[in-house]
Amino acid sequence: MSQAQIQEIESQIFELGKKLRELHQSTEPTEVPNYEFETEFGQSTMLELFGPHDKLLLIHNMGQGCRYCTLWADGLNGFVPHLESALSVVLVSKDSPDVQRRFANSRGWRFRLASHGGGAYMQEQTKMDDYDDMPGAATYERRGDKIFRKNGCIFGPGDLYCPLWNLLGLAGLGESEWTPQFRYWTVPETMEDGGQNVQD
Repeated sequence: MSQAQIQEIESQIFELGKKLRELHQSTEPTEVPNYEFETEFGQSTMLELFGPHDKLLLIHNMGQGCRYCTLWADGLNGFVPHLESALSVVLVSKDSPDVQRRFANSRGWRFRLASHGGGAYMQEQTKMDDYDDMPGAATYERRGDKIFRKNGCIFGPGDLYCPLWNLLGLAGLGESEWTPQFRYWTVPETMEDGGQNVQD
């Protein structure tokens, strides 16, 4: 494939992206319950998660056991201050608040965190087809004391929400040829400190 063909496809993707954003703007929101969550500061309702904004982005994370969910959260983490200028942002998973906080600290995440504990929110808002807990995101709007779901998406290898796939693609690597890891340090063959109790 020539560079001209690549640029033409990139142009088409750009135009489709504009159409997709227009569709997201025009979708009619649907009312949802005021779900309950657990946080490191105690119980919270979904209305409380909105904070000072009338728009809320909930990032659906499968928890500390998922390398892919960790990859997406690592990538989105840098956007948190920018996103929070326009809407509230909370990362939710089924992990308990203390597990969430320890793992978030280990990754340097700046997200506000909330646990749905695998309860009603997960069962009604993150399920898809045969999957009980799909990674992705959803946006909500607050209108008085009512909550409406505006849009949602799922995360998966090669998706629109993790730019890493496009950068790997520039190098000729597809999503089937690379798998994220929690860390990439390789134990040296010789350890100058003797190598006792090394964890890899």
